[in-house]
Amino acid sequence: GLSQYSSDPRTEWDLSTYSTRNQVLEAVRNLRYKGGNTFTGLALTHVLEQNLKPDAGARLEAEKLVILLTDGKSQDDANLAAQTLKNLGIEIFAIGVKNADEAELKQVASEPLELTVYNVLDFPLLSSLVGRLTRVLCTRIKEKGNKENADIPVNTGPQLSPTDLKISAVTSKSMHLTWSPPLRPPKKYRIVYYPSKSGIPKEVVVDGAVSSLQLSNLTSHTEYLVSVFPVYDTVVGDGLRGVTSTLPLASPRSLRVSELSHNSIRLSWKAAQGATQYLVLCSAAPDGAED
Repeated sequence: GLSQYSSDPRTEWDLSTYSTRNQVLEAVRNLRYKGGNTFTGLALTHVLEQNLKPDAGARLEAEKLVILLTDGKSQDDANLAAQTLKNLGIEIFAIGVKNADEAELKQVASEPLELTVYNVLDFPLLSSLVGRLTRVLCTRIKEKGNKENADIPVNTGPQLSPTDLKISAVTSKSMHLTWSPPLRPPKKYRIVYYPSKSGIPKEVVVDGAVSSLQLSNLTSHTEYLVSVFPVYDTVVGDGLRGVTSTLPLASPRSLRVSELSHNSIRLSWKAAQGATQYLVLCSAAPDGAED
């Protein structure tokens, strides 16, 4: 599977899209480069939420590897997102090109770093990594596959996935989430939320016995994407997703002018709910400077 990212990650194809080597190579040849910003944390969260899921072709019993290819320093917190993946047993290999930040690559990548971090001066030099990287990846898969994985569930559905996400009590700054737990209680839940227009993801982790959460300190009049993931010892169940918009901030109403004099006027208005201060601007009409 492959995703490209800038400020908005985009899945190019899922794990289940192609079934032969030639099909994958043809897809790579036809890939169009996506320029833009470098929100690596958002991209890693996208991979976890969208690409490493059974409905995208991820098999729960299979080892999970993510190869990050970047040519710049991340503009958001890549380390936090990477740590979430690594905590779930997903191995990250980090490959830097040109202006990549090597210290960040080492933060993001899994241990041992001598096998998972690579850096080259330009894109054509990536070809020199292919042989070694292929051997390392295959060896890691075999090593991990030989370990006892008897506790890994082999299917999802109601056994592992929560249902019925409800978003209520929405204000300009907050919203309340509730959901129905899966049949098998998880160890914990990851709640990821961010503005739909290129927002930086924030994450809250709650105990598996909890099935509600209040999100606070949100931005007013903004559409938010919300995801709730059940986390087990060796796997992440299918997540619940919801979209809702916070309310706009209340406005003052019914502006009135009174007590006019040669150098003063009195203003009055109906209060805006929740406002702690008001900013009053005035200017001499039609095009005087604002005071």
